[in-house]
Amino acid sequence: MSAVMPKSPGRCAYDVVSLGEVMLRLDPGAGRIHTARRFEVWEGGGEYNVARGLRRCFGLRAGIVTALVDNPVGRLVEDLMLQGGVDTSHVRWVEDDGIGRRARNGLNFTERGFGVRGAVGASDRGNTAVSQLSPGDVDWDHLFGELGVRWFHTGGIFVGLSSSTPEVAEEAMRAARRHGTIVSYDLNYRPSLWKGVGGQERAREVNRRLAPLVDVMIGNEEDFTACLGFEVPGVDEHLTALDAAAFAQMIETATATYPDLVVVATTMRGVRTATVNDWGAVAWSRSEGFVEATHRPGLEVFDRVGGGDSFASGLIYGLLEGEALEVAVDYGAAHGALAMTTPGDTSMATRAEVERLAAGGGARVQR
Repeated sequence: MSAVMPKSPGRCAYDVVSLGEVMLRLDPGAGRIHTARRFEVWEGGGEYNVARGLRRCFGLRAGIVTALVDNPVGRLVEDLMLQGGVDTSHVRWVEDDGIGRRARNGLNFTERGFGVRGAVGASDRGNTAVSQLSPGDVDWDHLFGELGVRWFHTGGIFVGLSSSTPEVAEEAMRAARRHGTIVSYDLNYRPSLWKGVGGQERAREVNRRLAPLVDVMIGNEEDFTACLGFEVPGVDEHLTALDAAAFAQMIETATATYPDLVVVATTMRGVRTATVNDWGAVAWSRSEGFVEATHRPGLEVFDRVGGGDSFASGLIYGLLEGEALEVAVDYGAAHGALAMTTPGDTSMATRAEVERLAAGGGARVQR
């Protein structure tokens, strides 16, 4: 029996729609942000990356609800999204005032790190167009009820953008549930987002309010503690000792606290260096209990950004396809591992590569 029961594809215009910010990532390559003389650009955003992975890697029909300022930077982000195949018809375009007094587009400077030098991110996203979304700006009943969406995804990055974004997320989640759409939520705790608005205490207040509206809760080794206050026993502060049994204990607490959760999944990352991580995942569903993905100790990492989002899209793909949770979590872990072998926030993996790695395939040359 499948862990979730999404609507049939024939009844819906979209397999998945995400709600979140899409920023322009400026990547200094192998160098540092503060010494860079040139940057490569990508599009990215925690919630968007999931929809894009489901479109580009797994071939599903994906859309994004977001907002951008209508200027050349916003149109560059749009062009990148179009290259990713994600439907942009639900992008809310905001008039440009010339210099971004009223609204602007978000920028994310991210360096990859190497060896003992960890990855560094410096976001420039205050007062962005999407952070100013308010309840009533999006016709959710039209999207979920008339057009039809099988799966809706949002998360803790979007709700941390402003005082109004948690209300927008709640409005969307309630509408999705009202129309029989599965709701997933990635906790995705970012200290920088919450630093000036109440810190971890405010993050917990917001996430605890939204958690009862979630069907599938996703996080990483830190998120469940930071966002919901659930401790993971035996995990040290440097995240080098990861124990699946400890995460299973935490998930038991989460599902007892939020009895409407259908699936809970978490990645487990042990950081040896910026470029060598131990990588794995565990998941739980009410119908199948606990499962653990193939553990990959000593995984070589090229660019870690987006690995968790690619885990989420692989997991969601498996669940939408009606696979057993054990298969879905292996898709997620394999997709996340592959996404970290290429630059940028978004996955460049193919479904065949994910399936091969999830089935135990290696890195031999494909000719």
